[in-house]
Amino acid sequence: MWADFDGSPLTDQAKIRERFRRPNFGTLLVDVTIDDPKAYTRPFTVAVNSHLALDTDLLEYACLENEKDAKRLVGR
Repeated sequence: MWADFDGSPLTDQAKIRERFRRPNFGTLLVDVTIDDPKAYTRPFTVAVNSHLALDTDLLEYACLENEKDAKRLVGR
């Protein structure tokens, strides 16, 4: 398994903690901490911060790698 698009490894010992915060109306802060003693010497945290567009809905991200059904689901 990979932790990101660059192929950073994760093993069966991985623990991932996500912390979501919204310090103000237009900002979403996400801290992702990865603790995987088989792949890394110590836990580390990555900040994934987003600007929220006001008066819109949040869209869920879905991994579509090797997706074969999208042609049937879109454009009906």
